[in-house]
Amino acid sequence: MTGRSGPPERALAGLYLPQVRMDFAAIERRVRAAEEAGFHSAWFIDHLAPPVDRGLDMLDAWTVATAAAMRTERLRIGHLVLCAEFRHPAVLAKMAASLDAVSGGRLELGLGWGSVAGELTDYGFHDPGPAARAGRLAETIDILRLLWTGDPVDFVGVHWTLRNAICRPRPLAGRVPIHLGGAGPTLTMPLVAGRADWWNCPSGAVDRLAALRPSAGAARVSVQHPIGLAASAAAREEVVETARRRFGAWGGLIAGTPDEVAAALSRERAAGAELFVCQFHDFGTPETIRLFAEEVLPALQGPVDTKEHGE
Repeated sequence: MTGRSGPPERALAGLYLPQVRMDFAAIERRVRAAEEAGFHSAWFIDHLAPPVDRGLDMLDAWTVATAAAMRTERLRIGHLVLCAEFRHPAVLAKMAASLDAVSGGRLELGLGWGSVAGELTDYGFHDPGPAARAGRLAETIDILRLLWTGDPVDFVGVHWTLRNAICRPRPLAGRVPIHLGGAGPTLTMPLVAGRADWWNCPSGAVDRLAALRPSAGAARVSVQHPIGLAASAAAREEVVETARRRFGAWGGLIAGTPDEVAAALSRERAAGAELFVCQFHDFGTPETIRLFAEEVLPALQGPVDTKEHGE
């Protein structure tokens, strides 16, 4: 985990782009638009089939991230979040170091211990239960950071054992930033405080951001939101209704004109958020991406007062 020497001066924008019912041509248009608009990152999901409907098409998480990285030059690429149970830590370390290398050091590694337990058992993975999965994720992160040194690794844990394991090439910066998502006080937040570079606060917990922030330790903060962004007051009602219909059950929905969206996000900026990961009401058309970059993000710039969070 890495701390910060001072408060962040600049708010960042991320595009949340679940690759469901979306071919790669549509994804490419959106990630290119995000890069051109100055977004920090694009984020995909990691499931073997869409949780809401297994009959829908969905591209593989790692494949789509790799392809998106090859179609961009500056945009950082990640997942919110990869299910750690799907990949052995040594395999994940190799995959992450390789994608980081071929993308020019642009990988952000989002990890979680498995949000859909039924998916694990239905697809033949062992599910030892939430506490054990959280413990396995903790060891996975420790193994990743050891392997990314490029040195031989011997590791004997409760869940994983490695002998004389080596991962090369190393990530270009020597490590890949690790994002942990969730807000559970018993299993997730201790992992964030002890092992994460970033804490991703999910939309359902943003109303508790200020209260949860101290338990994230020195991790940097991103927040995740479904956002209905209306280009004008005349379009507001239709956009708000669309956003509520699509994302109202998620929690944390923000909808309105650019001024209204900026005002809502400013409260989270004041609570320490640096990165705003947005899923837009229209699934991220280039026009909406540009509107957010031009009319919302500038209102979120400037340093964050982190004194109240003990930093």
